[in-house]
Amino acid sequence: MKILVANLGSTSFKYRLFDMRDERQLARGGIERIGAEQSAMFVEANGRRTESTAHVGDHAEAVRRCLEQLTHAEHGCLENAAEVSAIGFKAVHGGSISGVCRVTDEVLDKMESLARVAPAHNPPYVAAMRLLSERLPDIPLVAAFETGFHATIPERNRYYAVPYEWAEQYDVLRWGFHGASHRYIAGRTAELLGGGPLRIISCHLGGSASLCAIRNGQSVANSLGMSPQSGLPHNNRVGDFDLFALPVLLRETGKTLDELLDMLATQSGLLGLSGLSGDVRDLEQAAGDNPRARLALDVFVSSVRHYLGAYLVELGGADAIVFTGGIGENSATVRASVCRDLQELGICIDAEANATAQGEVPIHHHESRVQVWVVPTNEELIVARQCKQLLEG
Repeated sequence: MKILVANLGSTSFKYRLFDMRDERQLARGGIERIGAEQSAMFVEANGRRTESTAHVGDHAEAVRRCLEQLTHAEHGCLENAAEVSAIGFKAVHGGSISGVCRVTDEVLDKMESLARVAPAHNPPYVAAMRLLSERLPDIPLVAAFETGFHATIPERNRYYAVPYEWAEQYDVLRWGFHGASHRYIAGRTAELLGGGPLRIISCHLGGSASLCAIRNGQSVANSLGMSPQSGLPHNNRVGDFDLFALPVLLRETGKTLDELLDMLATQSGLLGLSGLSGDVRDLEQAAGDNPRARLALDVFVSSVRHYLGAYLVELGGADAIVFTGGIGENSATVRASVCRDLQELGICIDAEANATAQGEVPIHHHESRVQVWVVPTNEELIVARQCKQLLEG
């Protein structure tokens, strides 16, 4: 069984192809600037990388190009597109529709109804899924929702203190996201630590970021709430925010509610604070002589530590803290700042191990009671596994 896993942006399409007999990655590729006059394409298969440009008008065309790449006589790894058993999507928000399911009109309608809650994610996924349903009807489409892993979060960590009916009638709950990443970290960390009952705090830090408290492989709390705009500050999304600031901003700025929500979703976070960039690499480089870049990093780290402390209390301690995602895997500075002065809590990293960490490695000091790891995530493999389970019934 071969599963193609799709990761969509508004103008991008990235994919990985897995052979699920042994979970081997057969190929990876992507297309950037979809809809532009010239789109950039690449594919890596059979130990070879091929790059090209062409006009790719929409996501359905991107998938067709992808299948052409994968079946190419010289650098492809498939004899024909019929070998693809399904296309799996790391879908973000379906509200009460969660877990793993076939893409149907009902699923798409539900995702569309939540477009304002997940404006950077749901619209491109819905558009692409609708196009693919029409143009590639013989290939099953599977949605693996990021909220699925968080179905085990207890009610005390799921409900907002708002009228109860809002949750029951309008899905106003702390849904949690980054489920594929946190699910992978839960499983892989258990393998690394030899199994058994474990308390894990998974720190998925990247352009979008969240922390997850995991007990015995199950999510019990996640820093993201009703929307992917909440929790930690993201690259350009606000994170936690007092909604009663909105009437002040409406009055003082003269902007509409939609304009302010767009600013909170696209011009806030690290970008809004720094006025420079939403990329931590840029901010670390500028922090020495740019106070606002330093402020953005400090606010980000402080928020990570806030949730880390909350989840240490929630779990009654931790057996492992795991850093993953683009920032978590690559920024020794952020990791060191998050773990600073936590020796009394049994958390102590080894400075040299942290500074030189590459790939999947422990970075805790030998006297640390809590293990601290860097573990690259593999969300696409999780989605492929979920597709396989669904197809096999």
